[in-house]
Amino acid sequence: MFHKVKSVSPLPDYRLSVQFSEGVTKIYDVKPLFKRLTPFRAFLNEPELFYEVFVDTGGYGIVWNDTIDLSCAELYENGVQVDSPFDNLMSFGDATQLWGLNESTLRKAIAYGKLVNGVDVCKFGKQWVITMDAMKREYGEPKNT
Repeated sequence: MFHKVKSVSPLPDYRLSVQFSEGVTKIYDVKPLFKRLTPFRAFLNEPELFYEVFVDTGGYGIVWNDTIDLSCAELYENGVQVDSPFDNLMSFGDATQLWGLNESTLRKAIAYGKLVNGVDVCKFGKQWVITMDAMKREYGEPKNT
């Protein structure tokens, strides 16, 4: 499965909290890269640069500047999964992209009782979220990996 980065937050001690579109959160330790990759040593001279991290367009990785970035595959494979109250949740947009569906399909599933509001799905403001378990139960494994 291809893992897209949804959000990244810098943490103390050169660690990152990375949330992926399928609702998994991982902690990635950047310190080992100081020895292996010269561009990452810039954080030692400019610690404030580390806190300027952002998600690359499309969620394919994270970026600090033109010379320092990490791919989503690196972050997912070498990050340590942590429990979060937001695990297993994803937006309708992410779910429909992963399963190759239209958002109206999910809204109809709620209206017909296939997806239960408050159990499988929940609306926060204008944004619907759905559990990974509900998507797998109703639509099988993701199609677009």
